[in-house]
Amino acid sequence: MPARFLIIQTAFIGDVILATALLEDIHRAWPTAEIDLLVRQGNETLFTNHPFINQVLIWEKKQGKYRSLWQLLGQIRATPYRAVINLQRFGATGLLTIFSGAERTIGFDKNPFSSWFTYRIPHQIGQHRHEVERNNNLLGPLGIAGFSQNRPKLYPSPADYSAVSPWQSGPYVCIAPTSVWFTKQFPAKGWVKVIQQLPAHWTVYLLGAPGDTGACEHIRIETDSNRVVNLAGKLSLLQSAALMQGAQMNYVNDSAPMHLCSAMNAPTTAVFCSTVPGFGFGPLADKSRVAEIRELIECRPCNLHGRKACPLGHFRCATEIDIKDIVGETEGQ
Repeated sequence: MPARFLIIQTAFIGDVILATALLEDIHRAWPTAEIDLLVRQGNETLFTNHPFINQVLIWEKKQGKYRSLWQLLGQIRATPYRAVINLQRFGATGLLTIFSGAERTIGFDKNPFSSWFTYRIPHQIGQHRHEVERNNNLLGPLGIAGFSQNRPKLYPSPADYSAVSPWQSGPYVCIAPTSVWFTKQFPAKGWVKVIQQLPAHWTVYLLGAPGDTGACEHIRIETDSNRVVNLAGKLSLLQSAALMQGAQMNYVNDSAPMHLCSAMNAPTTAVFCSTVPGFGFGPLADKSRVAEIRELIECRPCNLHGRKACPLGHFRCATEIDIKDIVGETEGQ
């Protein structure tokens, strides 16, 4: 019987994308292993036809959260897992882990139930370590030692590539201008200035979820250019990934689209406002760069995850980023 593993990551989209590096590592070590993945409802679409995943378990957190958790526990306990690897640092998944019945349970020491894991691994923000590297440390007890340098990876289907091909007739860039957190989001008027400085023959695609349609439409209207196309809400996550892969450049915030780029090794310009790359969530594509305020200001970073508003009211960490630092070198492209 092949070894079977369960990876738990029920956080938001970006964290789940970063967790895919573990799928690559486990598959490399055990090519015949059966790998299951537990995610929150809505993130399962990232893994349609993923070649290394045996089964995606879905936690319905918005409706019947605890009923769904109980059902998942029964399903997990009925499965003979060699190891349950929990990337989440919150109590509910910690309980799932310790009662899973797996031969080994592995997770971060920040989980409130980590004392009952077979192995508890330190999780330290900063120290110039990327989250992918921190996650990889969870595989040490399984004999996969050291950081493998594997980046996260997604697998759009031929149908996904076909769906976006009509928009790939000429050179283009993608801009994902929004974020869940206000202080992670470069201002709309700034994105308008970025677009105005891009080569005139480049098409600009604005990407986002259905809820981002209005914000993207505002930017499109403000640019007053028919080369700007609002695709927010029109593409699935994997279709967006496929489109980003073929872009001249992708301009993103410190948010999930940045990690989509990393997973597709797509060219990336990541704009960091209130957060900093030193937290360990920066871009990983071979062609990637960071744009941020040049001046050191005492209030930055103000928070690990971002805030709903600038605590001091000035939002200098975003408004004082030089547009030229975002646009970068585009001549001759």
